[in-house]
Amino acid sequence: MNYILNIHTTSENAIVNLSSEGNVVASATNSQQKDHAAFLHIAIKKILHDSDIKTTTISAVGVTGGPGSYTGIRVGLATAKGLCFALKIPMMMFNTLELMAFSAMKEPSEKLVKESLFCPMIDARRMEVFTAVFDQSMNEIIPPIALILNEHSFEDLGKEKWFYYFGSGAEKFRNLIQNRNEHMHYLPSNISSEALAAWSWNKFQKKEFTNLVNAQPLYVKEFYTPASKA
Repeated sequence: MNYILNIHTTSENAIVNLSSEGNVVASATNSQQKDHAAFLHIAIKKILHDSDIKTTTISAVGVTGGPGSYTGIRVGLATAKGLCFALKIPMMMFNTLELMAFSAMKEPSEKLVKESLFCPMIDARRMEVFTAVFDQSMNEIIPPIALILNEHSFEDLGKEKWFYYFGSGAEKFRNLIQNRNEHMHYLPSNISSEALAAWSWNKFQKKEFTNLVNAQPLYVKEFYTPASKA
């Protein structure tokens, strides 16, 4: 039995779950983004206790490494690294945008049109988003970028195929395009605990592990601190 501890703290809603072969054993969530750091370690302890699973039986840790909340990225990645170093187990680092797209594809099939494109959008303040575009085979059509939205964003892609956009930055894009393109549709989708478990199991089976020493946050856009501006 392979138990995987999964950590997602890069979005507004944090998820911590324990999974086994792609199925959720126990899960905890937090919807207060400013409290993710306080929530994380308590949640890990609780789901392990409630599942009667010891840390020594965990086979790997999966963590979203960004893009998203800079604080959330650092909190999640630091926790995952610490556990993996202490337990001498591998770590898998996930791109938040990929996970968002994968989770959206798990929506009920009657909501989706075949041969569609999926565009996760993470709010990066003002009119900027972290975004990417994937097809239904999870191939990158547009790699992860920081993009300032306008009414013509993704216009060409929306002419050829059904184009689903979703995430914390999707509402402002929806207001921009005002339903002018009949192929572009807002999809109310969030990362689910079930999708997180399935995604990590897929990575684990393929042994897509991240080097603990060299693992870096996936900021997409350069991270500035007051010191770096000086």
